[in-house]
Order: sequence, then structure tokens, then C-alpha cells
Amino acid sequence: MEDAAGRAPAVHHALTPERGGPIRILIVGGGCAGTATALRLQQLLKAELRDGRTEITLVEPRPYLTYQPLLAEVAAGSVDPRHVVVPLRRLLPECRVLTARVVRIEHAERRVTLTPVDRDGAVELTELPYDVLVVAPGSVSRTAPVPGLAEHGLGFATVGEAVALRNHVLEQLDLASTTRDPELRQAALTFVFVGAGYAGVGALAELEDMARYAAKGYHNLQPEDLRWVLVEARDRILPEEPPELADHTLAELRERSIDVRLSTTLESAADRRMALSDGSCFAARTLVWTAGVRPAPLLRDSDLPLDRHGRVRCLPTLQAAGPDGVAVTGLWSAGDCAAVPDPTAPERLGHPADCAPNAQHAVAQATLLAENLAAALTDRPLTPYQPGRLSCSTSLGLRRAVAHTSRGGRLTGRRAWWLHRARHLRGLPSRERRIRVLTGWLLGGLFHREVVSLGAVEHPRSEFQAGFKP
Repeated sequence: MEDAAGRAPAVHHALTPERGGPIRILIVGGGCAGTATALRLQQLLKAELRDGRTEITLVEPRPYLTYQPLLAEVAAGSVDPRHVVVPLRRLLPECRVLTARVVRIEHAERRVTLTPVDRDGAVELTELPYDVLVVAPGSVSRTAPVPGLAEHGLGFATVGEAVALRNHVLEQLDLASTTRDPELRQAALTFVFVGAGYAGVGALAELEDMARYAAKGYHNLQPEDLRWVLVEARDRILPEEPPELADHTLAELRERSIDVRLSTTLESAADRRMALSDGSCFAARTLVWTAGVRPAPLLRDSDLPLDRHGRVRCLPTLQAAGPDGVAVTGLWSAGDCAAVPDPTAPERLGHPADCAPNAQHAVAQATLLAENLAAALTDRPLTPYQPGRLSCSTSLGLRRAVAHTSRGGRLTGRRAWWLHRARHLRGLPSRERRIRVLTGWLLGGLFHREVVSLGAVEHPRSEFQAGFKP
């Protein structure tokens, strides 16, 4: 039942703890959903936080939020890596931020078990009690048992991976320019990306544009020597986009001599030889895996209600739904790890479809979650999630992009590129970071691109350790 405004009736959650003291809200995950939830709760519960009636704790293995939509431009060198990460403690001054990893959730006991992040491998388990839990640990790369993938594949979900990929691509150009082995040269100049969603297409297009520019600085390399291969299991790229815009993007990629293989999968990458399901086989020293995501493995070690994909089953109000379809007291979820019904999508096998795992849904769900949680504290009606129109975009290199607007319009080329940059500049949850990114873009328009590999930074002790060798 809903009221005249389309809101769900209030649900009494018994949020006032019997032990007395403040209501302890625990947010697991500091990605888009977790951080957006904490930000909105800071605003809505300002008085309760200041007088001690409520406490908010956020647990995240990294002490910063990564703004993932700009990772492709980080890989291409258009954005400084430091400018797409926002320190959580500075962003959330009213919250307690713990840099730790949650290893177990026991909602029946209202507690989680966590361990500090220690690079040396030391393990120290700590139990943290709570009254209300917001589950938002996000997702991890959805890998496959492909021979050689674990040994030679590169991910593209973190700042570290974006920087490492940029350094790797430039190192391959150095190798190809130096070696006299024609087979090694060809393998170094072959770059394979698996997965043609926004992450894969954006990363490939930005790096191809950067590498094409960088190749001009070598006396024995030409941009045409580079081979770029995009492998996609489905029969189209950019499944989030309308077919017309996806077809336009596909045509542009192929016009740039990018080899796009649709309805094709990677069968093996053993010994850096790429074997595809279409029967082709070739050597490549670069393999980037962007073939989708899956819910954070943490959820498996919990007593949370999960669907068959391992996501938390949710009601439209972002409350977790038990087996009987009734809200689980004190349990909420949003983002990539949550199965939230999407009333605007067609049903699948007679059941409502769930929202796609993307940043736009994650932020919108998290904002509503915070508002509903604040409403639940005072027994006010809750509002169901109603997805807005998708307004996604991806950059295809300098001055090139594809985008569709919140009104259903479609843009390509330079106008889409400006919209893409304006949209994500506005989306950065830090005024300081927005200014830094904008300044970097403006300076980038005045000077040549920086195409120097800093791969040695990834192994800072290698030179020191070499001094101990005889």
C-alpha cells in the first residue's frame, strides 16, 4: 500500500536501543553508495550527531573514495590520480571512519567482525556492535577460469590499476622500440581488452588515443603499428546505451582501426597467447579484463538475505527483505551489492528486474536510503526508489565521447565530450577536487600530453635491493 504521494507506509523498526545511549549506525563500504549515504545522513541528522543521540561509523579498507568514472582519463594522463580520490575523514567530519576490512557480518547479533588493513599480513580481529547496518561494500571484478588470466591479466577498477595500466602501455612502446625480435615487438604492440561496457570501451579508447600520440615520439614506431582488440561476449557494445548510440560508438572505434570482436570470448591467455572463441590466436603482452562485476565476496560470510547472484535482497524502500518479503529490522542496502527492484525495466521470467550495477543508481539509491533511514528513526513514511532516466557517458579520447542525456537525448563527438566532463566534474563530491581536476584539464589544453612511464614507482625498493647483490 502507498499513500497519495506514492510513499510506502511507515515501518516501526524499534531503533531505540534497549541499552540506552546513542543509536549506532554502521555503514560497511566507502564507495559511491556508502559515502553518499554517510554524506546525506550527516546533513539530515546534524542535530542528533552533535548532541550525541546518534553515531555514524563507516568502515572501508581504503581511507578515500575513488571517483571511478574518471579512471579512464587517469589512465590516459588527462587527470592526476590524486585528484580522483577524496579523503573520507575530510569529507565526513561528523562520522567516525575506520580504515579496516569487514570479514564477517552477524546481523542477528548486531555485530560485525573487522580487521585493520596491514600490508605485512598481521591479523587482528575486532568485533564492532551496531543498531542499524547499511550494507554497501560494492562489487569486485567478475573473473572467469580462463587459463593465464590470473597470471597476465590487468584489472581496471582502482586508481592503482589505472596508473599501472598507463605505465604498462608506455613500457610496451619502449620495449617495441628497443627489441630486435619481430615477434616480441608485435606482442608488445598488441593490446587486448575483454568487456565492452563503459569501463572497457572508455579505457581502451582513452589509452589508444594516448598511445597513438606517444608513438609519434619514437623514431621507429608509427601509430598504425599498434593493434587494439576489444573482445565482447554479447552481440553489441555498451549494453547500457540505446542501440543507435552503441552502433555509432562501434563505427567510430572501427574507424580508428580498433578490432572489435562481438559474440566472442577469451578462451585462453596462457603464455601470453590470446586464444579466442572465433578460432583466432595471437600473442599479446597486454590483457585488460573489464568483463563485468559481481557482489563483494564479504556478503557470503554473513547471515544477510541474498538473492541467487549473491546480492542483498531489497524492498523498493532500500530496506533488506527477508524470505517472507518483509523488511529486516535495522538492515539497509544500496549500490552494486543490492538487488533493488527497477519498476521502469521490463520483467524477466515474470519477476521485476533489478537496477543495473552502475554509479548513477548507486548514488541515487544511497541518497534515498539515507532519507528513508532518517524517516524511520521518527516513524515517518518511507519513499520507494524510482529510477530516473539514465544519463551515462564515456570519453573516447581527447574531444571525443558518447553520451545520452537525462531527457533521452543522444550526443556524440565534441559536444558529448564537454557534457561528459561537465557531468563528472559536478559529480565529484569535493569542491577542492573539482577545482583541481578543472585546473588540470585547462593546463592540459595549453601544453603537450605527458607520456612518461613511471613504472619504477610501483617497485620503490628495487634499486635499493639491487645494491645488496654481488
